[in-house]
Amino acid sequence: MSHIPTQSGGAWNEMTVIKVNRIMEIGFENDLPLISLVQSQVSDHQAGVFLPQQFRVFHKGGQLFRDLALRTQHGKPSCAIVFGSSTAGGAYHPALSDYTIFVEDQAQVFLGGPPLVKMATGETIGAEELGGARIHGMTTGLADQIATDEFDAIQKAREWVATLHRDTPHCLPEIITPLAPRYPIDDILAIVNPDIRKPFDMREVLLRIVDDSRMMLFKPKYGTNLLTAWAHVMGFRVGIVANQTPVIHPNEAAKGAQFIRLCNQQNVPIIFFHNVTGFMVGPKAEHAGIIKMGAQMVSAVSCSTVPHISIILGASYGAGNYAMCGRAYKPRFLFTWPTGRCSVMGPDQLAGVMETVQHASAKAKGQTLSPEKLKAQVQRFRDEVARDAECYATSSMLIDDGIIDPRDTRDVLDHIRTLPPAPALLSIHLICSPRLAAAHQVSSYRMVLLRWFAEAFLIQLERVSYFSTIQYGPAD
Repeated sequence: MSHIPTQSGGAWNEMTVIKVNRIMEIGFENDLPLISLVQSQVSDHQAGVFLPQQFRVFHKGGQLFRDLALRTQHGKPSCAIVFGSSTAGGAYHPALSDYTIFVEDQAQVFLGGPPLVKMATGETIGAEELGGARIHGMTTGLADQIATDEFDAIQKAREWVATLHRDTPHCLPEIITPLAPRYPIDDILAIVNPDIRKPFDMREVLLRIVDDSRMMLFKPKYGTNLLTAWAHVMGFRVGIVANQTPVIHPNEAAKGAQFIRLCNQQNVPIIFFHNVTGFMVGPKAEHAGIIKMGAQMVSAVSCSTVPHISIILGASYGAGNYAMCGRAYKPRFLFTWPTGRCSVMGPDQLAGVMETVQHASAKAKGQTLSPEKLKAQVQRFRDEVARDAECYATSSMLIDDGIIDPRDTRDVLDHIRTLPPAPALLSIHLICSPRLAAAHQVSSYRMVLLRWFAEAFLIQLERVSYFSTIQYGPAD
């Protein structure tokens, strides 16, 4: 569906509305994805609709927005490519679409343009500053992709269409020929610092895990602390949610929630890569709605129906663990790297809180605490927290399904991509990989026995998984 900006500036007349409503009906009934080319130029006769016919356009014209919302509800994807100005009612078209692409230095979306703003509020502002592509790509989050020109926008739309597929209970997921990453997997050991307090570039890690080191990023300039992308791993298409930095701000939470819903609409499984200390605190974050936004991300994870796999690379603390699909949110599998740590918060933070509570309690009781005794007590508490948060402690309590060597991550994902949940069996197989076996000094004889039993069971599970997928649909 395309606006024609050379006719009345792209404004809709009575017949345009009838035509649009009919094409929306055809698309809905035949389960077709929708791509809209949006451009409604500012002119003397338009404000989204052709004003001389406003009475005949306004009432019927609202059906488009209802239809777009219903398409989303029923899992029928829609994409809006904004080539130019989209004003007033036209601004809701990209806002109600599932995926939006804005052409840089051309797309402008606002409820009221600069002249109306000047009239209503007395403010003088340019169109780009008010609602240009950069504003919506970096500040508001309305734009999911920014295209350099119209040809690039069309290419991005084609890439979006390539992500769409309809798996049915009687079909196996779509698979392509796996391609090895372009960068050596051993580089991960140099990228990720064993000291989880030191940051690392999650993007570089992902480039060494996904096929051909290629990812289609979602909202790359909005909520940059959270990476969201589509990629292939061993030929299977997956969605990826990963922490670029350990703190989740309101924008990241909103972005993550939207991405999870898109993956559910496309029936794409999601892999979560954890390195998160929690949600941002402080007056700025609180006033920006971090509680509400964070709750929406947790809700999206909770209500998601596609398979989830979680991998803890570094920290996984507090509500950040919940938002990134920790154990309580029932991922199909959860694995931890040797650098992984999982707790309500970091040991230093918990020790600081403990010290503050002890001071406040003593003051309320009129007691005087010995500084040396308090320091020793806090240090002992900190050591206990640090020990309990280590991957070997959490794994021993079945918080995860096994500790894996970072270099085995692709192989692990390949093993579990078609298996029904069997954490205990799979953990035996994985913990006995040659790298970890050597690290834990497992005897060669015992390792051979364990691998023989595990592989025999895995072969049987693969048969069960294949036939259950064909006859009964994916295992829950």
